[in-house]
Amino acid sequence: QVQLVESGGGLVQSGGSLRLSCAASGTTVSANVMAWYRQAPGKQRELVARISSDRIDYAESVKDRFTISRDNAKNTVDLQMNSLKPEDTAVYYCFVQTWRVYWGQGTQVTVSS
Repeated sequence: QVQLVESGGGLVQSGGSLRLSCAASGTTVSANVMAWYRQAPGKQRELVARISSDRIDYAESVKDRFTISRDNAKNTVDLQMNSLKPEDTAVYYCFVQTWRVYWGQGTQVTVSS
């Protein structure tokens, strides 16, 4: 059974930083496409960053501010978020694609102006 558990969300002022972590069990982060998505109130869920064996992709809105990384020893995928803006406020979800898709439960990130 694949499980994804996010941590690290919270409240931060505009311009601040947060680091989200996704701990995976039942699968290996290095062998799959891992990603972070977010969903703001009243909006569709959107891709923030994605990492696979040979590439990393970012949404235009977070390029040069967010960094996705993978720790194979810990079997985690992290999202370092710098220069946070109020528009980054959302629930952030961890995602893995194996033979099917799995989602974490989400962690709230709130950026105050």
